[in-house]
Amino acid sequence: MLNVTEQSLAMATQLLLDGQVVAFPTETVYGLGAWAFSKSGVARIYEAKGRPSDNPLIVHIAPGADLHSLVSSVPPAASALMQRFWPGPLTLIMPKGPAISPRITGGLDTVAIRMPAHPAAIRLLEVSGLPLVAPSANTSGKPSPTTARHVWEDLQGRIPLILDGGPCGVGLESTVLDLTESRPVILRPGAITQAMLEAVIGPVEVDPAVRRNALLADHVKPKAPGMKYRHYAPKGKLIITDATPEQMRAWLTPAAPQERVGVVATRQYLDKLQPDERQVTAICLGDQDNTEELAAHLFGALRKADQQGLTLIYGQALPAEGLGEALMNRFIKASSQQIWINRRK
Repeated sequence: MLNVTEQSLAMATQLLLDGQVVAFPTETVYGLGAWAFSKSGVARIYEAKGRPSDNPLIVHIAPGADLHSLVSSVPPAASALMQRFWPGPLTLIMPKGPAISPRITGGLDTVAIRMPAHPAAIRLLEVSGLPLVAPSANTSGKPSPTTARHVWEDLQGRIPLILDGGPCGVGLESTVLDLTESRPVILRPGAITQAMLEAVIGPVEVDPAVRRNALLADHVKPKAPGMKYRHYAPKGKLIITDATPEQMRAWLTPAAPQERVGVVATRQYLDKLQPDERQVTAICLGDQDNTEELAAHLFGALRKADQQGLTLIYGQALPAEGLGEALMNRFIKASSQQIWINRRK
């Protein structure tokens, strides 16, 4: 695990050219990168993560990179979106070019492309001169890594290099927008919201499964990561609920003695709940009025639940508006159960 310097970037470049993998920071989460045109590098991503082979990868490119070497055509809406949101946490799905291996796309004829905004990611892409496929740098199913230490916890001994660029600012994976349908469709919510997209290109739909926070059926090939397989999950049972602190107290008091119980919630919720009085671990996401803070802390909070050995975790349901929609998408997908008391799902 090395700080991002010209020397470590040169080392990373040589590893990538040799068909190895390198973990590096982006503004969303840490990615596990391989040269998009290296069969051995791509294979090592799936091996290191334990990733299902039909789960597609996102290709990361540097500013000024030749997009036409990766796609067969650029949909009309893409240019306006790239101008407005790139570099940034927006992935665009377009028709794939002949150079893109089906191994990257899960066997589909589309490819997901994004231009990350993190200075270290941009510098790695520029120094190497390579397009990089880069899913989150964690073992499949676990909470995504937002620090280099998280990557180390999951992948030490499996990969040769982690570039440490500090904590990720956004903390949730990029928005994925499919531009190959008659109307653009959000396949994964993120920091670039539906309203932000529509302000640039007009009406945008949300995939029905995404709207329901549901996983695709086994026979369906996903166009984007995170659509088919359970993600982000801590080891303990996570229950998302809209119970008030007063209602939650009644659940916590009679908890079975063998359970190690925790609550992941906002500072204001925990202040009212006072979980420490019930020998319950409190994990604070941040201020309820700061959605960016809550999103940035979500995956770290789920990892902290594992570090504390929690077997039963209650998560506070948050308003699914703006960035909150992406936050709740990840929170619910990490959960084993949802309990809705005060509102409809």
